[in-house]
Amino acid sequence: MKTLLFHKESDMSLCRKGVLLGWGMLVASLMCVVCVPAVARKKEFRNVKKVVRGFSAIDTAYIEPQHFEFTAMLQTTFTYDIYELRSPGGQSITFSPDVIMKVGPYFGWRWFFLGYTFDLKNIGFSSDKRKQELDLSIYSSQIGVDFYYRRTGSDYKIRDVNLGDDTDMSGLSPLSFDGLSVGITGASLYYIFNHNRFSYPAAFSQSTCQKISCGSWMAGIGYTRNSLDLDYGKLQDAVNSYMGRTDVKLDSGMMFNSVKYYNANVSVGYGYNWVFAKNCLLNASLSAVLAYKRSKGDTNDGVDEFSFNNVNFDGVGRFGIVYNNMRWYVGASAIIHSNNYRKPRFQTNQVFGSMNIYAGYNFGKKKKYRKK
Repeated sequence: MKTLLFHKESDMSLCRKGVLLGWGMLVASLMCVVCVPAVARKKEFRNVKKVVRGFSAIDTAYIEPQHFEFTAMLQTTFTYDIYELRSPGGQSITFSPDVIMKVGPYFGWRWFFLGYTFDLKNIGFSSDKRKQELDLSIYSSQIGVDFYYRRTGSDYKIRDVNLGDDTDMSGLSPLSFDGLSVGITGASLYYIFNHNRFSYPAAFSQSTCQKISCGSWMAGIGYTRNSLDLDYGKLQDAVNSYMGRTDVKLDSGMMFNSVKYYNANVSVGYGYNWVFAKNCLLNASLSAVLAYKRSKGDTNDGVDEFSFNNVNFDGVGRFGIVYNNMRWYVGASAIIHSNNYRKPRFQTNQVFGSMNIYAGYNFGKKKKYRKK
């Protein structure tokens, strides 16, 4: 009996141990189900963080990284715009405003740079002639993104007129013309191939310092939307007033109220940073742009519409010079865009650009650069 009882108790003990073991395995399995995704998420986060840090990876023998978190800057901007309208009949008219000086503050934090400039001559916000510009830029050593919004106002002047038939129109230039208004909104993304040694931000955002001269190929994509509003009636009245008669007519190619341009493009270019003295940098970069353009406009009577699709080569040039000792910086930069639209129904050539003169101060030193 004792022997039998002993075996029964052993069986019961084994049974209890089996149950406990089963519960333990179940709990362990549940813990694995909960913990494995957490570990995976943590690993994924580390990978994302590594990729983000890779955007700012540089060779410190060529580039000195930014020592500060924030920057404040005051910038003066001079802008220039010229538009040439050309008809199939050979008539052409060129418009451009006077060179405009705008002033505004900018503030930067790491990759982000935000600013606003306003025209000193038209500071009243109720004026239809005021110039506006809003830019948001995100810079890193590897890629850059630019968003821009511009409204050039309506205080253009007629700079050149050619109506054919040897008609002398020289007295019509320069004539103030408020029947033209232009706007541009767009975004662009570019990639710097030699980003470890070439610093594009060193020349245009002052977020790093180039220590050794170096160059790099660049490639990018972009999208731009332009609007051009023309008061054809005012333009014809200006011609009639100057000629003293009404028999000189503008070609049908000039007879439109508004045109909208949609521009999707890819670009490739080369930039070079020349360090000509300590803390001093001179940059020049040129890009060829292959653009697919779609435009749509309406004629003077508001009924007839025209549209065209086109592929053209455009160009962009950037130039900059800067002194930057990490705490203070001062410099100048310029950018020039050249766009053209050519179709039998309507042609335009557009050149616009700006030159910036700026001075700024960096503050909020990063922890690793603070003196211990």
